[in-house]
Amino acid sequence: MPATANGGVSFWYSDLGLPRPRPSLDGSTEVDVCVVGGGYTGLWTAYYLKKADPGLRVALLEQRFCGYGASGRNGGWLYGGFAGRGVFARSHGKDAAMRMQRAMNGAVDEVIQVAAAEGIEADIVKGGVLEVARSRPQLERLRAFVAEEHAFGQREQVLLSPAEAAGRLAVAGTLGATWNPHGARIQPARLARGLAEAVEALGVRVYEGTAVTELRPAAAGAPARAVTPHGTVSARFVLRATEGFTAALRGQRRTWLPMNSSMIVTDPLPPSFWAEVGWQDRATLGDLAHAYMYAQRTADDRIAIGGRGVPYRFGSRTDHDGTTAQRTVDGLRAILTDFFPAAADTGIAHAWSGVLGVPRDWCSTVELDARSGLGWAGGYVGSGVSTANLAARTLRDLVLREVAGAGASELTDLPWVGHSVRRWEPEPLRWLGVHGMYAAYHTADRQERGGRTSTSPIARIADRVSGRH
Repeated sequence: MPATANGGVSFWYSDLGLPRPRPSLDGSTEVDVCVVGGGYTGLWTAYYLKKADPGLRVALLEQRFCGYGASGRNGGWLYGGFAGRGVFARSHGKDAAMRMQRAMNGAVDEVIQVAAAEGIEADIVKGGVLEVARSRPQLERLRAFVAEEHAFGQREQVLLSPAEAAGRLAVAGTLGATWNPHGARIQPARLARGLAEAVEALGVRVYEGTAVTELRPAAAGAPARAVTPHGTVSARFVLRATEGFTAALRGQRRTWLPMNSSMIVTDPLPPSFWAEVGWQDRATLGDLAHAYMYAQRTADDRIAIGGRGVPYRFGSRTDHDGTTAQRTVDGLRAILTDFFPAAADTGIAHAWSGVLGVPRDWCSTVELDARSGLGWAGGYVGSGVSTANLAARTLRDLVLREVAGAGASELTDLPWVGHSVRRWEPEPLRWLGVHGMYAAYHTADRQERGGRTSTSPIARIADRVSGRH
């Protein structure tokens, strides 16, 4: 069996090929809007700004290449979930949280429609989202989840019996499942590459290999600035779209925590396997474990499956080009064979990791401070493929409100705009906290697999302490 490739950014790039490097910034310059970060948030923001106002001078700065971070490494879930709905319901009212949910559902279709209009082939199949319960406590949580979705207007969220779930996808040990239509499978690196090409075609100046070290607010008549070793970009607005890499910026180490997530992908599986398990609609797959998994059936008939490995590196460090510990690879393979025993002898073609941005209250945010000229969006907690699109359109509207005197829009009135989040604890407290939280979740999952009939109190305590719920 061939050796498993490890790192090299992600399987998605080994499948596609790493992009040709674009030029770095060559000296200081001035623009109207400077976007920092070449992932989905930055690319979508630049795209929508130039589409709305072609005369805007927009520059995008990326430390490696566009799509290098989570945008080119994620599980390929384009879906309507987002971080913080319950918090927003408590702070802004249930109607506001429901408006946010409808906007997120719409973002799924928006990405699909723009990809088609721009000729971006990203292996998109809108098969919905399937989540399975494989123990009695998971089934209890699944039923509560469906009831909550209905309470927030998600009437399309359906509860499936074991037989109905198996008719869609035969996951071993399934006791029940839920499905909703607001989800699609994508090849994430293809979407990132296509967006980068689209923004360049619109006239955005894209600088790669240009690490931003500091963001400076407007002061004493000087505009906001993004400082790099290659020069400084001055702009009326500097928009931070750095997600899991935010901690590398001066003064931002405790703003968002870079949470690590890991994936493996199998060799292509034969027709006999798919005849046995189904998965014909290519819905994205998740479960109701506390340390949950996520998976997809790829365009070339592999299974890509992910979950938490080493959840956090001391000092908010990030990985080296996606290199993944062997114990994490082994753990993900165990999940694969537990869910799909018929895949037990299948080779693992590739393993990789990446970081996602986690605010202290686990809530995504969008903000633009007109006085400082600084704005940002992110903190998606792993739900960023579609959330980044909604965030970018919201940033566009916030910028246009200042540049062109546009009024408030439906997007600028959503509850995540201006949401304030406290900073993470200093080290070693945040390292101990995150590792303790996931140790608790793994312990709870083991208890529930071992026959516990209700949700482990260990998980409930970890939820409260972490601020996740």
